[in-house]
This record gives sequence, C-alpha cells and structure tokens, in this order.
Amino acid sequence: MFTQTKSLCDAFLSLGIPSLDLVVYHNGQCAFRYMGGYANPEKKIPISGKEKYHIYSCSKPITCTAALQLWEKGMFSLEDKLSDYIPEFSNMTVQTENGVRPAKNPILIRNLFEMTSGIFYNLQAPELQAYYASTGYRCPTVETVRQFAQLPLAFDPGEGWQYGFSHDILAALVEILTGQKFEVYVKEHIFDPLGMENTDFLHNQDDWEGFANHYCYDKETNIYTPMWRNPYVPGTEYASGGAGCVSTVDDYIKFLEALRKGELLKLETVRMMGADRLTEQQRAMYVYNTESIGYGLGVRGIRPGSKRTEFGWDGAAGAFASVDLENNVTIYFAQHT
Repeated sequence: MFTQTKSLCDAFLSLGIPSLDLVVYHNGQCAFRYMGGYANPEKKIPISGKEKYHIYSCSKPITCTAALQLWEKGMFSLEDKLSDYIPEFSNMTVQTENGVRPAKNPILIRNLFEMTSGIFYNLQAPELQAYYASTGYRCPTVETVRQFAQLPLAFDPGEGWQYGFSHDILAALVEILTGQKFEVYVKEHIFDPLGMENTDFLHNQDDWEGFANHYCYDKETNIYTPMWRNPYVPGTEYASGGAGCVSTVDDYIKFLEALRKGELLKLETVRMMGADRLTEQQRAMYVYNTESIGYGLGVRGIRPGSKRTEFGWDGAAGAFASVDLENNVTIYFAQHT
C-alpha cells in the first residue's frame, strides 16, 4: 500500500531535500508513516521522527483556532472593527500608484482571518526595523503589532487578498481579550490538553537541540545553506501567530485530529473555518485561485460544488497540513527547507 506516496516522498529526497516525515491518520488511527533522509546530513544522523521544526505558516491554523475558541464564547464578533480592540488601526491608509490615501473601509476582525485586511508582509519596513531595535529586539507581541498600523495597506480592507501579518494581529487580539500572553493561552487551551509537549510559540532561536537541520535552498545554485533563525520572529518576546510556532510531526497531527473530532472547536465552527469565504474580487488575488480551492478562516477552504473534501494550510519550510471531515482523514508532512 501507499506505493505511489512512498515514491513521491523518495523523489523529494532525490531533489536534495535532507529529510522528510509524513503521517496519515484515518478514523483516528495512524494508517501510514513514512520518513527518510538525515536530520543532520553533515553528521549523517538519520531522521528519527521526533525532530522539531519551524512550521512557519502552519502556525496560522493554531492561531485561528485559538481566536475561534474566544469567538465561540461570544468575546468578539467577526464583524467587529479591529480598532475597537487595537485603536492604532482606526485611521488606516492605502498605498496607491498616486501615493497614500485614507482607507475607505475599516479593518474588520473577519478580514484578519480571511487575509483580506490589506496588511501584508513588510518585514524590512524602516519603521518596523527602528521599533525592533528600540526594544533591544525583545518585541513584545501586542506592542509590536500596534506598530503595523503605521504602514499603508495594499488595498482597502475587504477588497482583495494578501498574505501578511493578519494572523499575528489575531494572536495579539487573543492576548488582549484574555489578559494572557498568547503563548500562555495556546499552551493552556490547546497544547497541554492535547499532550503537545514539544510545541511552543516562543522557542529560543539559539537552541537547536532536537531540531532537524534547517536550510534555505537557492534554486539558481542548487545549494542548501544552513539557516539559523526564523526571519518572521523579530524579537525574543514576539509570539508570531502567523509563523512563529515550533512543533513535531507527532504533536501537530494531534492538533489536526482534535480539529477533526471537534475537541478544540464545535464541529460546526470547524466546518465554517474550512469553507471558502472569498468574493470574486478577492479571489482574483488569491495564491490558490482554482475552481476547487478557496480560503476560509485561516485555511485553504472548500469551494461550493467542489469535489474536494479537505482544508488546511502549509508552511514556508515545507510543512503541509490537511483535515478531511468527510473521510475522517488527517495528514501532516514536515521538512525543513
């Protein structure tokens, strides 16, 4: 069984990817696990299946789940203005070909989930770089998120789709609503209840014990260069809801299974999370603009009439997550390139 899947994984290794780890659960049981390569190619240490990874944007479904837990409790509405909770976002501007102008629409909380806020990844903005330095590169989460309001939006909120800091802002919203640090909230309400002992949002970036070696691939030179930090985490106190989580394959599949079984959210909320919400105007800017793949509340969504039955997301270093409520299947794939 799974002959084609094994061949696909082996093909990834033949491309030079140092290691990979894939797990498939069906009806709550592990139906397939396949791993290969080296956790440390230089020392020829084979992968064991226990390795930690920077999961980058596979952090996003965790953050959106945490925020939706609070939504289920009635602590906010998807139609609320972001500025009701973080006033710095009250008077946003939009960058156009003719310069900067006031935004026509306020940012709503649902725009953050849907990536339709107009906020994009502008990691090197001088305003942000100056702020990072002013904190001694501590960058507390809520205080740092407030700085994003200085930057012009890519479009009027609700009128496009753009990958960016939106889910980092959701992490700050969780912190504001609960009075707990975001990393503490997710530990107490997601990680600890599920036994995710090797998952956190504020991992010491100098501590590489237990990690699969992390690389950046240059397609021009075909060279894999060691990568020693997560560029989406600007400071030691910044819990990046969009890209800052560290986890293992064994831990993350527990999260996906808990979503599938309705243990973290009501199943009706999980279905809402995985349903496409994009307008045609937004879809024109969506990275996965196909007839079957839409975008929901922090995950690729299932478009009406599509034969697809799964939702999920992926991460910059090769992580891939999938939940299929109809067929009782969850999938998680990890690599570190």
